[in-house]
Amino acid sequence: MAAERWRVFLDTNVLIAGVLTQRGIPATILDLGEAEEVQLVVSRQVLVEADRVFARKFPELLERYRLFIKNLKPLLVEDPPARAVQKARKVIHPDDAPILAAAKLAKVHYLVTGNTRHFTASHVREFLPIPIVTPAEFLVAFRAFWERSSAS
Repeated sequence: MAAERWRVFLDTNVLIAGVLTQRGIPATILDLGEAEEVQLVVSRQVLVEADRVFARKFPELLERYRLFIKNLKPLLVEDPPARAVQKARKVIHPDDAPILAAAKLAKVHYLVTGNTRHFTASHVREFLPIPIVTPAEFLVAFRAFWERSSAS
């Protein structure tokens, strides 16, 4: 599957949930990245936001999180320029605009987020015409792809 490896942008909430739970759907997505079945993609903002959450709410897990990120080696993309964020703000909540813009500039195959409230509107999907899915929806799609590619 390496030749067809999906590039999957993770929203901060998915990254945090995956590290916190160590089991469950977000953690499974991180496992797929660690196994190099998919290419996990994050922006600097995602890493900084997650770091702040761990420092503030789960300080006992901060070092484990940082070590995990170091070992996971996601593809790190730069934060989008202000102009790209401004364009994204026209279609999504201002707090989510940097994530949407970063995913668009990174040319990923999927954007995985737990934030279905802001990311699922039709105008957002027109702005970023790739699947914007929950972690569970992503795993369903990945499993179907894997089964099809294994059968061939």
